[in-house]
Amino acid sequence: MPPQPAQFLVTGGAGFIGSNFVRHLVEHTDAHVTVLDKLTYAGDRTTLADLPPGRVELVEGDIADAALVDRLVADLGDDGVLVHYAAESHNDNSLSDPSPFVQTNLVGTYTLLEAARRHGTRLHHISTDEVYGDLELDDPARFTESTPYNPSSPYSSTKAGSDLLVRAWVRSFGVRATISNCSNNYGPWQHVEKFIPRQITNLVDGVRPRLYGAGANVRDWIHADDHSSAVLAIIERGRIGETYLIGADGEHSNLDVVRLLLRLMGRDEDDYDLVTDRAGHDMRYAIDSTKLRRELGWEPRYTSFEEGLASTVAWYREHEDWWRPHKEQTEAKYAKAGQ
Repeated sequence: MPPQPAQFLVTGGAGFIGSNFVRHLVEHTDAHVTVLDKLTYAGDRTTLADLPPGRVELVEGDIADAALVDRLVADLGDDGVLVHYAAESHNDNSLSDPSPFVQTNLVGTYTLLEAARRHGTRLHHISTDEVYGDLELDDPARFTESTPYNPSSPYSSTKAGSDLLVRAWVRSFGVRATISNCSNNYGPWQHVEKFIPRQITNLVDGVRPRLYGAGANVRDWIHADDHSSAVLAIIERGRIGETYLIGADGEHSNLDVVRLLLRLMGRDEDDYDLVTDRAGHDMRYAIDSTKLRRELGWEPRYTSFEEGLASTVAWYREHEDWWRPHKEQTEAKYAKAGQ
């Protein structure tokens, strides 16, 4: 096994999944971590505030800023790794304004790839299962690394494009890169616009949860801590040029998730409302993570979705000071759309 990297540059490391990975690095490695984050509404410096300043440095900036990116990648040296989490990532937002998704997910990824190419830097690119489109509810299949791409929204199509850029730079220019496509994450520090935090915080406020359509859409849930451990395993043991799917066998319908949250929070399981479905809403995602588990020996720690969800509910109850400032604006946006 190659020596563990001494330096990491994590793009989007002040966001939900990225900050969880930074915390994982601090806990499980001795590496120094530089975070590059634009600190949009989804990025928050408080997600890193309690980490040791000697281990973690936050740089506010845009991944499409070529001069800044080049300087930070050059500073990694020969034993550093660039881990690319930064992305515009909410489907609803991509439907109302696709332009930031094109700029960040495509131009930003290109900028990082060119810097990695110039400096010979190892890169790991974080992507999503949404690039594969969706599956029928009664389809026994799951997504694998060979599933054709079939994105359905500006978000998923720009993420698919970013994956293809990485693959092309590996093949055409010899960039040392790997890709991971992960299923839906849940856990601490997730913005209240996302499905699970929105339902939890609505319930904290005594508001009935709202479900798109009939709530039949199925997602394959994984705790953000398990995502982080899988990414580190790929960086340490994955084969250059390969794609690995990350999942924890956590398929649940949105309706089942809401009913479980209602039960965990002491409410009647039928105490929810149905609202107009969004355009192009994918029906089902499901990940087959066999390759990751067999090749790299990875296994998820959170094997009980109910236990993971209960710990997430507890975190949001205990951290109202963090999510409360974002709640009113988020709900106003949904109300305007009738959702």
